[in-house]
This record gives sequence, structure tokens and C-alpha cells, in this order.
Amino acid sequence: MKSKLIVSAVQQPCNEDRQTNLEFSIEKIHEAAAAGADLAVLPELHLGPYFCQNEDHNTFSLAQPIPGPTTEVLSAVAKKLEIVIVSTIFEERAPGLYHNTAVVFDKDGSIAGKYRKMHIPDDPGFYEKYYFTPGDIGFKPIQTSIGKLGVLICWDQWFPEAARLMALAGAELLIYPTAIGWDPLDTPEEHKRQLDAWITVQRAHAVANGIPVISCNRIGFEKAPDSDKGINFWGNSFIAGPQGEIITHASESEIKLLTADLDSSRVERVRRIWPYLRDRRIDDYGDLTKRFID
Repeated sequence: MKSKLIVSAVQQPCNEDRQTNLEFSIEKIHEAAAAGADLAVLPELHLGPYFCQNEDHNTFSLAQPIPGPTTEVLSAVAKKLEIVIVSTIFEERAPGLYHNTAVVFDKDGSIAGKYRKMHIPDDPGFYEKYYFTPGDIGFKPIQTSIGKLGVLICWDQWFPEAARLMALAGAELLIYPTAIGWDPLDTPEEHKRQLDAWITVQRAHAVANGIPVISCNRIGFEKAPDSDKGINFWGNSFIAGPQGEIITHASESEIKLLTADLDSSRVERVRRIWPYLRDRRIDDYGDLTKRFID
């Protein structure tokens, strides 16, 4: 990783049309570049409202190829501003085959790589299995001019196996574009428990792997189609260091550009005093490949 790195995450609402949301994201990327950032991370599926609250085959018309119209725009922005960008796009790979895909643009405007979401939820309000085929690229960091980025997406962030495999493959940052929120019908106590769990599990990935984490969420209430129900996206984007310490954090509702300075030499020091990779008992972990141990 570049020895001194300035990273940013854009916490924004995504409840307008595609062009409006994209222009808003680009405006914030410009702000990040003006602040000297090497990297700008956008929320999951930032081009529009979270469409997985119901199942509607007409929604597949929102998908686009990679490369495609949005990647062309963001490639030009990355090149102009000389900044690495992480965006997630509803990818049409082929007719009838769709993915939730993160695209990484390098500073020269090229597509450095992509990651297709591996863990696909299917819960009330989050009917992603209807829309997304699980990824087939695997947990492979994306090499960029600023280092190897371990990009994962939303539901992936709850799985320690995903974070570990990225770290074992050389990821120097863990990056989680996210769209997660509360059911407004749940109690305030349940809201707090869910949010605390979400922050804690990602900080734990930083600790267990000795590398920083960037978690970037959207904000605002988004009504479900043909219903009075919806999701209140809880924001709380944050950047954490290699010991899980919170460097910068946003509230549940503010539009905010989070920016943090990262030092790769500190990652090295942390891994020397907490040598998890050295002490892993890989000879006894075979059962991790089983669904359940009876």
C-alpha cells in the first residue's frame, strides 16, 4: 500500500433518479479529490433507490453492462481527478444473468477490477436473491496504483471468512459499500442492537486481520413500492484503523464526506504485535468448509 494514504467515503441519500444520484456522487468525489484523497468509496447501488424491497421483473431494466454508460462516466472522473473510485452497479452480464458488482477505477481511468457480491440475502425488504446471481470471481483483492483493495459488498460484511480470505490474498484495505437500514416498526432498542452489531463485526474484521476498514452506507427513508412500509437506511459510515479504532464516523442521517489518513507502516507494526496470521492453526480448520458439524 502507498505509505501515506488519504481515503474517503461518501455517505449520501440515493432516493432520486439515476442521473441526479450519479451527479451527487461525482460532486462528492470532486470534494474528496480537493481534500487530497487517493480513494473515494460510494455506497452500495448508489445510482438509485434500493429496489430489492420487492420482486418485480421490470426492475431488471435498470441493469447495465460493465463496461457501460456509468463506468464510462466514472472512468473519466477518476482520470480527470487522478483518484481511485469504488462504485457498485447492478450488472447485466447477459440476458437473464445479473450481479451486484463493485467496480474499481484506477487513477488513470482504467477499470482496475471488479468484485461480484458473494453472499446474497433473502429477507423481508431485502429480496436480493431474486435479482442477483452470487459472484463467481471469488475473494480476490483488486490491485490498484495505491495498493491492493479487498472490496466486499454489504451482506458480505457479516462473514469473517470473506474478510480473512481477502486478507490472506494480500488485501491492504477492506472496503464495504453498503445499503443497510432499520425496519421502522422495530423498537428503538432493537435498532440500537442491530446498529451496534453492524459496527462491531466490521471493527472485528479490522482487528482480526490487522488492516483498516472502510464502511460506506446510504441514508434516508426509502418507501417500498406499493406499500407504506420501507427501510430507514441508518448511515453511520465509518473508517477504522488496523486495531478497530474508529478514525472518523458519520451520524445516522447526515450527508457527509468522511476522510482519513492511513499509514501502512502502522499496519506493519500492528501485525507484528498481534501476529494472527502466524498463529492460525490451518491444519485444524478443515471443518470450516462444512455447512454444519453434526
